[in-house]
Amino acid sequence: MSGRLIVVVGPSGAGKDTVIDALCAARPDLIRARRVITRPSEAGGEDFEGVSEADFDTRAAAGAFALHWGAHGLRYGIPVEIDGHLAAGRDVMFNGSRGILTTALARYPEMRTLFITADADVLAARLNARGREDAEDIARRLKRADYAMPAGVNMVRIANNGTVQAAVDAALSALYPARV
Repeated sequence: MSGRLIVVVGPSGAGKDTVIDALCAARPDLIRARRVITRPSEAGGEDFEGVSEADFDTRAAAGAFALHWGAHGLRYGIPVEIDGHLAAGRDVMFNGSRGILTTALARYPEMRTLFITADADVLAARLNARGREDAEDIARRLKRADYAMPAGVNMVRIANNGTVQAAVDAALSALYPARV
């Protein structure tokens, strides 16, 4: 039995990484793919591998990424090693982009998508609190918050306006209904 690829998407500030961390704590058998990103590793946030544009290009050309995309002036890659986990029957989760979903679905037909979202005022407060964007960047990110999902994507929408545990419980119920 193959594992499932679970792509977590949603607007900046929705709490995707927080929910992913909590899901992985609740499900130790769930593999979190460590992203490769063209930003310095010390930039904070999730645990990722920071690389230069040149290194990213070299890896992409060599087929080192199962999936890769660009967003917000950065490039993101998911190492091809996820395929081994999936083949071994383990579910693999990563923080993705709505723009990669169609490509991901073509490669991983059993893919599931968690769309983590929150009300606009909650998103704005979280973005302000993390301090990585200026007011103009935050306004742009909020404008994209309701970006449409591609057709054909098996998606569950999770509102993360309250406690992290409530969002995690909703995600677990959607992903593992027989086990909750």
